[in-house]
Amino acid sequence: MTARGTHTHTSGHTQDVEDLDVEEVLALVNAAGNGDAAEPPPPPQDTPRTPGAPRTPETRHRATPWPEARAIAARAARAGGHRAPVSVPLDSALGLVLAAPLVALSDLPSFDTSAMDGWAVAGPGPWAVREDGVLAGHAQPEPLSDGEAVRIATGARVPADATAVIRSEHGRIDDKDRLHAARDVEHGQDIRPRGQECRSGDHLLPGGTLVTPAVLGLAAAAGYDTLTAVPRPRVEVLVLGDELLTEGLPHDGLIRDALGPMLPSWLRALGAEVIAVRRLRDDAKTLHKAITTSTADLVVTTGGTASGPVDHVHPTLRDIGAELLVDGVKVRPGHPMLLARIKDDQHLVGLPGNPLAAISGLLTLAEPLLRTLSAHPAPEPYALPLQDAVHGHPYDTRLVPAVLRGDRAVPLHFNGPAMLRGIAAADALAVVPPGGARQGQQAELIDLPWAAAGIGVCFT
Repeated sequence: MTARGTHTHTSGHTQDVEDLDVEEVLALVNAAGNGDAAEPPPPPQDTPRTPGAPRTPETRHRATPWPEARAIAARAARAGGHRAPVSVPLDSALGLVLAAPLVALSDLPSFDTSAMDGWAVAGPGPWAVREDGVLAGHAQPEPLSDGEAVRIATGARVPADATAVIRSEHGRIDDKDRLHAARDVEHGQDIRPRGQECRSGDHLLPGGTLVTPAVLGLAAAAGYDTLTAVPRPRVEVLVLGDELLTEGLPHDGLIRDALGPMLPSWLRALGAEVIAVRRLRDDAKTLHKAITTSTADLVVTTGGTASGPVDHVHPTLRDIGAELLVDGVKVRPGHPMLLARIKDDQHLVGLPGNPLAAISGLLTLAEPLLRTLSAHPAPEPYALPLQDAVHGHPYDTRLVPAVLRGDRAVPLHFNGPAMLRGIAAADALAVVPPGGARQGQQAELIDLPWAAAGIGVCFT
């Protein structure tokens, strides 16, 4: 990633004008004319709206504030009841969370072992060296008598009655095959005694621990073949739209589907198991059947969340008696997103059809819900100063792709709701409050899964 996509947002040419109402555009222009110092106009009063009813300029601002929407999504999964733990082979457990404490199944080490290549010795020297040697993986060697030594490899069982191990570089053999130490020998040196790290039955890690590569190593050393873990949430993706192509160049009003290839990998990086990606025509009956027959913990739809002639998500949710938990979010891009509870243990996140708007919805609603289902802890929030000023929406939060350069966040070009060029080069999304942010102002950052280099990056 490079910083060549950086710019200052003073001209306003990248503002998502197509994402604003007329009065919002006028307010934004007026604020820019006042040096970005004007307070954003107050939003219209909230007006109750029946789920599935058309949106109007008067009702769209009843949408949920962005921080509250994320909190609702994180809490929603807890209302869905207990998810039974699963037994997972070690090679499939990376990124999961332990559902039970990790208890040692044996002593570690399970016998006295040599910590170094060298000689095991008994008593004071010099020592007569046996002809044979002791290698790792072999049975218990013959005991040593005082004045004896034997060649030993790292990890090999230490002979009974051995008092120390002398490292190869700290000993020499004379012409009578006697070992001499080059420095003082302390009793027990370079021997790992049985149970030094733990005893059988010791609690090594508590339940709720994230399974990292180091945890896998500890579990294997402690005798585990499988781990009891919280299962990955199962997600089904429904890509909606008659206008989408799966290959070739756009033509005749048809466009390439960017979400079908992108969302599954993104969801896996968020810890989900993607069980299916289905492309559906803009047909209400087809959507109804797809949602009601899904066995996933989370159904993710793309497009169809607004009030256009083929936007069937709201009417379908109303028809099946789903509970709308979030119906629109005060965030740009992506404000028509939604979260619904279909059953006690099943939810639906409706993403807008524009690619960057869909990513906004994914990180606003799907990520907190998946995090709770996976029992992952919430990431610690952090902020960095912005290298450039960023125009804001008058009364909605903006999520703007950014790259991290030292101790600063650099906002990127190409941040409109239909654009992916900015997010493809980004490390994070900068959270810009209503009214915008000044150059040097601290902005909260949401790391992208792969940029964080964390354990959550599980693309398989």
